[in-house]
Amino acid sequence: MSSWAIDNAHSAIQFTVRHLMISKVRGRFLTFSGTVNFDEQTPANSSVSVQIEADSIDTRDEKRDAHLKSPEFLDVAASPYLTFVSKRIEVVDASHGQIIGDLSIRGVTQEVVLATEYAGQAKAPWGTTSAGFSASTKINRKDWGLNWNVALETGGVLVGEEVMIELELEIIKQEPQATGAA
Repeated sequence: MSSWAIDNAHSAIQFTVRHLMISKVRGRFLTFSGTVNFDEQTPANSSVSVQIEADSIDTRDEKRDAHLKSPEFLDVAASPYLTFVSKRIEVVDASHGQIIGDLSIRGVTQEVVLATEYAGQAKAPWGTTSAGFSASTKINRKDWGLNWNVALETGGVLVGEEVMIELELEIIKQEPQATGAA
């Protein structure tokens, strides 16, 4: 098993939620880190841990971002991070699997299942080895206490409850540190 780090410059954590019941608003988190212990021979033995800075939310609207950072949603002052820690990995075939783990938002932890696709590995021109993964899940934001909403006079609500989360991760193999003889 080898340790891999997320390459932030080539990775993305994004989400989509309905607005006014008629359109989809997309957002992303700009700052995150994590490690993957990737067992290439037996992928089910692998593990994933990701930490996302809640304050780095970006929906391309400063006023909406400020509201999402407030106690009515992410409450970044009291809960500065969202985290995901895998509990187990189920292999479907050579390039597909499910990562089952705990997603924590605002101090509430719920189990989620990430449908995952492995895109393979590549050797970079500077000698590092990278691997690529895509993953997605759908959550109900109310399960994490994100309950704020406004009823619409035409029926429905301002913000949908269902949130689609999508990850594109490129991870870089961490080479073992050489130990010198004493």
